[in-house]
Parts: sequence; structure tokens; C-alpha cells
Amino acid sequence: MNQLFATSTPDDSSEPRTGDSTGPDFRAFASPRRQITGTGIARTIEVPSPWPENLGLVTDALDSVQTDDPTNAIALGAMPFDTFESATFVIPGNIRLQTSDGERRRIQVHSSHSATPTPAPREPLLSPASPYPVEITTSALQAPEDWMEMVRLATERIRTGALTKVVLARAIDLLSDVSFDPEVLFRRLSAQHPASFRFAMDGFVGASPELLVSRTGSTVRAHPMAGTTPRTGDPELDQRRAGELLASLKNQKEHLITIDAVVDALLDSCSYLDSEPSPAIVAAGPVQHLATLVEGRLSTPEPSVLDLVAALHPTPAVGGHPKAEALALMAELETVPRDLYAGPVGWVDATGNGAFAVGIRSVQLTGRTARLFAGVGVVSDSDPLAELAETRVKAQTLLSALVRL
Repeated sequence: MNQLFATSTPDDSSEPRTGDSTGPDFRAFASPRRQITGTGIARTIEVPSPWPENLGLVTDALDSVQTDDPTNAIALGAMPFDTFESATFVIPGNIRLQTSDGERRRIQVHSSHSATPTPAPREPLLSPASPYPVEITTSALQAPEDWMEMVRLATERIRTGALTKVVLARAIDLLSDVSFDPEVLFRRLSAQHPASFRFAMDGFVGASPELLVSRTGSTVRAHPMAGTTPRTGDPELDQRRAGELLASLKNQKEHLITIDAVVDALLDSCSYLDSEPSPAIVAAGPVQHLATLVEGRLSTPEPSVLDLVAALHPTPAVGGHPKAEALALMAELETVPRDLYAGPVGWVDATGNGAFAVGIRSVQLTGRTARLFAGVGVVSDSDPLAELAETRVKAQTLLSALVRL
């Protein structure tokens, strides 16, 4: 394996205009505090199954990069929801980093034997002049009636006491008359949802409202969400619905399950850990969620953000509770593999710092096709029709960015 070297210089240039494309190897992760974009591939890191047990390979690869600043060695990756699958990380050859406090730099990662790769040919892409498909077809992979029956079966199982919650997802496929461009969609989502965690990794693109975990030095943060209600755009009505969400015993119970699980997963890694005393309302496009910030100080030796990801995923917000029973029921009822949907997606550097979002509000782009998922938390008193309506509302985040309605 060739030795990699990383160097950085100040970056005074501006971001490409929306619609400009920097190439097929474009990757990005952005939050309100930091944006990382990468092109080219200096190294691909294959993480074999089960991926939580093999994330040390990413750490080893970053540690091997020769640089005067370990924060120059950055890998981006998205991990499947199913922990018994493999994952892939990439150290980009060219990285642009900018933070909310004004830091801007370009990082180049290369080897003494590196050569400029020839970009793979691509089909015609969405352009600034024609930013949306002219023709598009949409199809649910499961009839609404069948999906609601799945929810009903889940509530029956929950009432037996076998578990308290399971998260079930619907899959929707889109077929366009032109190929979807992940970079165009990423920049469109960044403009529409600047407070979210936006990402683009090998065609997996999204704008997630939920931080799985971040590590900055000894500080660890998580911002779990569970409990949802639609937004209408009418401030008075949305405020009333937010109050109803805060008062809902069903949503309070669902949220508390998630917070307790996140705290329990992080506790062994922390010398101090605390969570907000009560949830707050967070607006996320067409919906609003109950959310609670969890923050702590890591114990010594400080674990990498990858260790924290492995400890946390999947939280009850995307899996259920108890974990084993919920995942077993999910595998029994769901008919379409989730792949990267609801898995961790983010970045890590050679110091162990990084941030990973929960890969929801996301879509997998492959040429002219797009597959998106929308999930709901099912508990004992869930109403199948209401849960179906919630999936439709959540899907609007991506549909509105993919299609001009």
C-alpha cells in the first residue's frame, strides 16, 4: 500500500455555484458548524462485516497518513443500518474544509506514486438551466394497505409484551428522464435545510435532522430525536401542534426510551454526562420532532468518535426497544433492505474527532433511479393510517428537492 501524505493551505476561494459539478467522486458532510467536501480518492478503506467490530481499520488508515497536522487526515463514510454488512470509507484526494468560526483550508492527500484518475463517463446531469426532471414516475415498493397491515401486526406483537417499540420504514422508488446528480442534490438540500446534517457519499444523499454523535477533543454530544408531528407553515397551527407533541404521552414515552438508551450507551465512555431535563421542539422541513441534547466529557483514554458510533447504533429512534427484539421483528416484517438508510454517516480525522448523523431523510441515487425511505416508530397504540400519513410527510423533504411539485 502506498504511503499517503497530507498537506493543507488556506482557502480563500468561494464554493461552487449551485448546479456546478466537481466530478463523480464528490463527497460531502455538512453541519451548521462545519462543512467538508472532497473529490478524488486517495484511499478506499473497506470495513468488513460486522462493521462495528472493524472500524479500527479506518483509524489505522488515518494514523498512517504522514502530515504535520493530524486533522488533515480525514475519512468520510456511510455505514449500513445492518451491522452485519460491510462498510466503506474514503480518504478524498482533495478536501475543502470550512467552519462556522471562519477557518477555511484546502487539504491535498497524495502518494509518491499517485496519478490523476480518469473520471468515469456520466450520463447527462441536471443542470442549472434545467434543474429538475421533466418526467418522473414514483412507485411505492409496498402497497399502502400492505404496509398498514405490517404496522397492525407490529402493534399486536408489542401488546404481547415482547417489546415496547419497533421502527418500520416504507420504500419509494423514483425513475427520472435524466440522471440525478448527487452534488446538485446536496447543494439544493444545503440551501433548503441549512440547520440539518447534509451528506453525499457514493450517491447516498440526505439532510438529516439528527446528530448520532460528535466528538471534539474530550467533548461528546448526541442529539437524539423521537416523536414527530407535521408542520403546515402556519405559525399558530404549528405552535399548537408542537404543544400537543410535548404533551403527548405516546410521544413522551417513545422519546424517553431513546434518551435512556443513548445515555446508557455513552455512560461507560464518559467521566461526566448530562442531558437536558425535558425535550425541545426541533423543526425539520415538513415535520417537527421532540429532541434532547446529551453532552458529556470523555474519560481517559478518550475513545474515537468511531467507537462511540459503534456503541450507539442503532438507537431506538431508528431500530426500536429492546434492541434485539425490535431488530428481529423488523427483519420479519420489512420487505425491502434498508442498505444505508438510517445508518451512521459522517466524518472522522486522525485525532478521533468527527461527527456522524443518523442517515434519515435520505435517498440512494443510481443513475436515473432514486430510492428513498421514510420510517416511523410503532408502539402499542399506534394507528396504521396515522403512521402511513407520517411516512408521506417525511418523504417530502427529499421529494421536494428531487422533483418540482
